[in-house]
Amino acid sequence: MNGNIIYRRYLSGDDEAFVEIIKEYKDGLILYLNNFINDIYIAEELAEDTFVKLGIKKPKNTEKASFKTWLYIIGRNIAIDYLRKKAKLKEVSINNNMKLEKESLEQIYIKKENKLIIHKAMERLKLEYKQVLWLSYFEGFTNKEIARIMKKKVHNIETLLYRAKLSLKSELEKEGFSYEEL
Repeated sequence: MNGNIIYRRYLSGDDEAFVEIIKEYKDGLILYLNNFINDIYIAEELAEDTFVKLGIKKPKNTEKASFKTWLYIIGRNIAIDYLRKKAKLKEVSINNNMKLEKESLEQIYIKKENKLIIHKAMERLKLEYKQVLWLSYFEGFTNKEIARIMKKKVHNIETLLYRAKLSLKSELEKEGFSYEEL
């Protein structure tokens, strides 16, 4: 169902619509935020913060973008704020146990073996490459929507996506997988 319609229902007082929004977008938003944070538990908290902001402040969606794009922009901004605060506190990065739990959660979400291979190779890429590939292939955003989320021009996204694909191909070849087969 269209997220813009569901959100308008929520703004009109239909609390059940808010539950639908969470069910529809929670998992994808968590995994997208995890690309920034590299800690699935904190990504879950940031996704919750995104939904809390949506539920309490009820910001207006101008509908210049799809609801999903708009929601991911809010989540990205919350993740960036978190990273800024974290940098000030100079916290230590996640431990190995959290990394193993993150992988098993993502394996549930990414059911096909080929997607899992790509995902693991993506973890070794630069953050911008991971982000643009994730938004394009796993979330299905258009280049225009990705440009809005990442606050870049469409041409920059096209170039970034091209370079990210080359980098991913290189990583997959290091593991002995043929990029064309996937």
